[in-house]
Amino acid sequence: MSRVILLGTGTPNPDPDRYGPSVAILVDKSAYIIDFGPGVVRRAIAAGIHPSQMTCAFLTHLHSDHTTGFPDLIFSPAVVGRTEPLEVFGPPGLSRMTNHIMVAYSEDLRERGTWSALSNERGYIVNTHEIGEGTIYHDDDTAVEAFRVDHGSLEAYGFKFLVEDRTIVISGDTRPSPALITKAMGCNILIHEVYTAEGLKDRPKEWQKYHSKVHTSTYELAEIANLIKPDLLVLYHQLHWTRTDDELLSEVTERYDGRVISGKDLDVF
Repeated sequence: MSRVILLGTGTPNPDPDRYGPSVAILVDKSAYIIDFGPGVVRRAIAAGIHPSQMTCAFLTHLHSDHTTGFPDLIFSPAVVGRTEPLEVFGPPGLSRMTNHIMVAYSEDLRERGTWSALSNERGYIVNTHEIGEGTIYHDDDTAVEAFRVDHGSLEAYGFKFLVEDRTIVISGDTRPSPALITKAMGCNILIHEVYTAEGLKDRPKEWQKYHSKVHTSTYELAEIANLIKPDLLVLYHQLHWTRTDDELLSEVTERYDGRVISGKDLDVF
């Protein structure tokens, strides 16, 4: 049986109770990590994922809140037990970002390499795969499809994971996306970003304009869920502002009567 674990449900707003955005999907002994916000490795270990399992990751887009845990994902598991390369799949620009990270940490790599007991060359290798739409990964247990979503000027993707026991769709950051609706139709779990529609009314005008153009409101997500009809809708990367989880859920369930949960860090589905 597969498990879905919300490693972090945060946003660029530094909430100490919500680490940076990241989701793990576990299938048998394999772990697939989607996005790597701040604290990703420590959250993964808290979820029971061993560093040696952190070998396959997927990136929805290159915004900082989704990527500032990337050095952590590269180096921390290699220090404590990963002996295989890290395979990372993401949008154009991923390879350049990775190369710059490796240069930035070149002194760390050089010094550790001088101690034979600490030397672990394969564990520090990062193989990047810049993606487009379509099937971007498959192994004996899992296939992953990428589809474009609309998140401003960035090339951004959502992912559809097809595993033996269910289908899991992760929106990434996006405004309402026709491509997502098509790909997610009838899925078992839909993990979708959201902001509070009522809370947006209290935001400055420039932020109202921004969020309404690049993110998805609670009311919009309810309409999306009515079309897709997932077995479970998980609110993720929630922009609460002054609202609570219960108020977010109320805004969604006002227009959607399916099963819905406002996700928290380390929730398991």
